Amino acid sequence: MAGVLDTVDQRTRLVGQNRLELLLFRLDGDQVYGINVFKVREVLQCPKLTEIPQRNPIVRGIAHIRGGTISVMDMNLAMGNSPLPDINSCFVIISEYNMAVQGFLVKSVEKIVNLNWENIHPPPKGTGKGSYLTAVTEVDNRIVEIIDVEKILSEVSPMREEVTAELIKPEIVQSASDKQMAVLIADDSSVARKQIKRCVEQLGVKTHLVADGRQALEHLQELAANGDNINDHYVMLISDIEMPEMDGYTLTASIRDDPRLKDLHILLHTSLSGVFNEAMVKRVGANNFLAKFKPDRLAELVQEQINQALER
Repeated sequence: MAGVLDTVDQRTRLVGQNRLELLLFRLDGDQVYGINVFKVREVLQCPKLTEIPQRNPIVRGIAHIRGGTISVMDMNLAMGNSPLPDINSCFVIISEYNMAVQGFLVKSVEKIVNLNWENIHPPPKGTGKGSYLTAVTEVDNRIVEIIDVEKILSEVSPMREEVTAELIKPEIVQSASDKQMAVLIADDSSVARKQIKRCVEQLGVKTHLVADGRQALEHLQELAANGDNINDHYVMLISDIEMPEMDGYTLTASIRDDPRLKDLHILLHTSLSGVFNEAMVKRVGANNFLAKFKPDRLAELVQEQINQALER
């Protein structure tokens, strides 16, 4: 496994082409799981773990890696199963979500596969609200389950969702409420959708939630086909970047290419970060970019857009 991510820096070119690469891994069984390579820093044999008191039950310990200390979570435990046995033979996937670094303990790591987001599908209906899946796909005639890592992280270390009271402008909240302003939210993670919904609704704004870019585009196109002015219907779109069926970059480009939709204000938010993403934001024509989830900054951006809409 030493070289499995040697070319990870080159893989960023896939972002913006509605493509992704998944790192495939197994837990304690035959089921194959996947995680987006773009979120993975490194894969290594499980190092020595130090147990810490009063830790979350799914955290097997902390590891000292390259001068830093990270928590290592048992992915099998996190999904409600038994602890992975013989952790010395296991691997740790070092990843970065929401500007924080953590390790996920897995039984084995297989390979990296290159896929199109169109081949990544939402979990089957009936999976249930408690499911840890955010998407599924098929590789080599095997079903690959893509885990909702943000759901796991929210349970281990819940994020603040309340907007600082001093940042909320009562006059904007009242105006948004009076005019029944709404925001369209697109995100494949149920946790992320709820976080954004709670934040935005504190500003007097209604929300409409969809689970991927294709659903968002079809919803907007349907409104336009019915003669609705999109900017009268929605004050803005807040969209994730990594989503099944259609990613946020492709969604943004598609909106900009449609004369009926092209003026919609688009904020891309993501657990990905870095200059590369900011460059992609400009290339596809999004108005802004936010590394999720920062409720205060999100509230500021939404209030700015509400204010602009009121001035039109």
